[in-house]
Amino acid sequence: MWPYPSYLRNAVLVLRCVNGVKMAKIILKVVLIVLAVVFLIGAAGVIYLTVREYKPKKNEEVEVPDGGGELTASDQLTLLTWNTGYAGLDKTQDFFMDGGTKVMPDSKEEVLDNMEAISRTMKENAADIYFLQEVDINSKRSYYQDQTAYYSQELGMGDMFAYNFKCDFVPYPLPFIGHVESGVATYTSLGASQAERIALPESFSWPVKACNLKRCLLTTRIPIKDSDKELVLVNLHLEAYDDGEGKKAQSALLAQVLEEEYQKGNYVIAGGDFNQTFSSVSKYPIWNQEGWVPPKMDEDSLPQGFQFVIDDSYPTCRLLNAAYTGSYDTSQVYVLDGFIVSDNVNVETVDVVNVDFAHTDHQPVRMTVRLK
Repeated sequence: MWPYPSYLRNAVLVLRCVNGVKMAKIILKVVLIVLAVVFLIGAAGVIYLTVREYKPKKNEEVEVPDGGGELTASDQLTLLTWNTGYAGLDKTQDFFMDGGTKVMPDSKEEVLDNMEAISRTMKENAADIYFLQEVDINSKRSYYQDQTAYYSQELGMGDMFAYNFKCDFVPYPLPFIGHVESGVATYTSLGASQAERIALPESFSWPVKACNLKRCLLTTRIPIKDSDKELVLVNLHLEAYDDGEGKKAQSALLAQVLEEEYQKGNYVIAGGDFNQTFSSVSKYPIWNQEGWVPPKMDEDSLPQGFQFVIDDSYPTCRLLNAAYTGSYDTSQVYVLDGFIVSDNVNVETVDVVNVDFAHTDHQPVRMTVRLK
């Protein structure tokens, strides 16, 4: 029983209701303030990344190293292409974009060990020309190592470098990718007269594109002694995680560049990571349909006078949904890397260098040619 008059009880109930309403209003106000702060921080971040977005021109000159040997039409040439995975995607790694969980390697020492092993493999499989992809020069994910300078010193060759990923801060996932400066690099012992970055069509719209890759072709011109023709090299790394339309547009521009150089009478060799497999390859079926599934390319997509040069003795790439198991039955593998050559270039050999994905998620492909 309430020992006091009923009007007092009613007054207490009213006070409780009033206090409850006040508390609810305070909580709501705090929540709204927090949400407003989060929104403003997010908006400020988007504005900052938009203002600071890497926006290369369609064509940009790339600095070429001094010196280099002379190329004659009778010379045999060896080329090697390799996506080095910023020395951070060795056989123990997975990657969040492929269904894994990791964003970057666990330690700087791991990156340094991979860089040393990658350079050793390149020297053991010596080439006159190296096409490298996913080479970092100042990125959080590779502990800010200048990999272009390192490989240049190890190979004893000058390099030509073109950005295809440059962002002050990539704000996803958790932990954040953070600062990235990365691209494609061409190394050669031959004297180059000119190099150029050619922008490829972008696959993503704003705001995603503000901190996404800006794919490109890196072309290098090598003069040929006693000839008005040139050897034109094209280092490429095409789109990976789009809906397929980006790859088509980029492949079309690649074909256009190849044809233009061929029509000039030049010798043309393109190489790199196509992020597409080839219709002639059926050796490594896609059994993991829930993972990343590459589209197929066939020679009908190439200009007349060109052919793919690939080797399927071993796969050239693995899915990064988990650490490498050592078995193609339990680790999904593909053939994504190789070359395109014009028909005035005679291909003598092409081989995948099998390193069993020890230090990156790709394997190098090595080719020997002679100009006709």
